[in-house]
Amino acid sequence: MKNLFQWLKQETDCIFERDPAAQSLLEVVTTYPGFHAMLLHRVSHRLWRGGWHWPARFLAFLARWFTGIEIHPGARIGRGFFIDHGMGVVIGETAEIGDGCTLYHGVTLGGTSWNKGKRHPTLGNGVVIGAGAKVLGPINIGDGARIGSNSVVLKDVPAGATVVGIPAHVVDRKRSADQAKREAFAARIGFDAYGTTADMQDPVDRALHRMLDHIHAQDEQLKCMRQALKALGAQMDVGPLPGLADCGLDEADESDGQ
Repeated sequence: MKNLFQWLKQETDCIFERDPAAQSLLEVVTTYPGFHAMLLHRVSHRLWRGGWHWPARFLAFLARWFTGIEIHPGARIGRGFFIDHGMGVVIGETAEIGDGCTLYHGVTLGGTSWNKGKRHPTLGNGVVIGAGAKVLGPINIGDGARIGSNSVVLKDVPAGATVVGIPAHVVDRKRSADQAKREAFAARIGFDAYGTTADMQDPVDRALHRMLDHIHAQDEQLKCMRQALKALGAQMDVGPLPGLADCGLDEADESDGQ
């Protein structure tokens, strides 16, 4: 009985830590489908390990009917596991989940083969999987990894990495020199793509960033051409570009021909 209360405390504490909407213990225990699904899974998993496969599957079936969350009784799940919202979550038979993991609604930990044996993902500790993501096959997701919403993950994910996309790929969060240059030029021309960044891998965002790179390269070439023409003694009647406070030229260059 003492172990049961300790487990209940662990399960409810992780909900309070990760869901700011949770107001009271009574609310969590009575209205959170993720908590109900895990409570029933702990029982069905013990039945499964004891060889009582049909009762275990029937209990899992009832849990899915009541909560909208389908967890095979053979799945191994660590402590502090939190399913937020939960509707549509599917966890396969040979899935293994470490401690402190979080799944949002619509997540699938599925298989890619009809062969028996290990065919579902293994999650390390502290993994977070966004809504609608599909993690498929006997792959390993490292400790602390993050999987973006609606991503499809088919390969191993390193510990601490963030992956997004279809198929999912690792996002490099280090700010490169090219990215810094791009952001500086975008600021000069008053452009801000709604706070988006290159690591979001949005196709429109990528296209805009390539345009900025191209404009920056043209700007540098024009600067070199003006300097070369000035050295040859050419007179140019040009002014600053409209709407740009700084087009990458120094004040001396801007005054040429004026």
